[in-house]
This record gives sequence, C-alpha cells and structure tokens, in this order.
Amino acid sequence: MAEPSTQAVHAAIESLQRLADLFQARRAQLAVDAGLTEQQWEVLEQIATDHFMPSMFARRRASSAPAVSRLIRQLLDKRLVTASAHEHDGRQRRYVLTAKGKRTLDVLRADRQSAIEAIWASLDPRALATFTAVSAELARRIEAYAAAS
Repeated sequence: MAEPSTQAVHAAIESLQRLADLFQARRAQLAVDAGLTEQQWEVLEQIATDHFMPSMFARRRASSAPAVSRLIRQLLDKRLVTASAHEHDGRQRRYVLTAKGKRTLDVLRADRQSAIEAIWASLDPRALATFTAVSAELARRIEAYAAAS
C-alpha cells in the first residue's frame, strides 16, 4: 500500500483539528445554553453516576482538589446538587442531583442527542465504521508516540 503524501497528511490533520475545535465549541455552547460551564457539566454528569468522589475526579482530570471543590460549590449555589454527610463515614460528603439538576442534565442530554441525530444518524454506516477504525488507530498511535517521547 502506498504511503499518503505530505499534503494528504496535512489535510487530514487540518480536518481533524477543525473537527476537534467544532466539538469543543459545540460542547461549550450546550453548556452555556444550560447555564453551566463545561467543567460544571462534567462534574454534574459524574455526580449523576452515584459513585462520585471529588478526590478521584480531580486525579482523573489532573486537576486540584480545591478546583473541584470550587466547581461543586458553584453547583450547590445553582441548586443543582445537594451535599450531605456520607452514611458510613461522616467525614465524607455525598453529592446528589436535585430535581433542578436532573432537569438540567436531561436538557443537556436531549440537546446533545438531537445534534447526534441531525449530524451523525444519516451518515453511511460503512463510512462511519471506517471513521471509527481510523480514529481509534490514530488515538492509539498518538498515545504510543507520546508514551515513547
């Protein structure tokens, strides 16, 4: 199989960067429309899982505990979550979505699903499968390259 030209590689990289930028902008737009920041949305999604631990979230996101605490306080101020002492360990806090928090998350998820249906659903299934395979391979290669550097 012939290797792609430098021009073709650069065109692919430009397309990927444009796609990444558009995804980021769309996610930010969805969050703003719901009255949130992207980071608040992410914490809200995690709290909805029922297994939310701020310290683990901070570690996974390479963030600081104070930054995550600030986000939680913002969600508490917006009355999207409540906090209570954990039933087995009073030193830990348990975070739960309020009815308003659930509605906000439902709206975000519905808006995201509408966009998925409008943009992705009519794509050729074979083209989508190829895109998925190429994307997964690119991600694997980038991770391997970064680990070797």
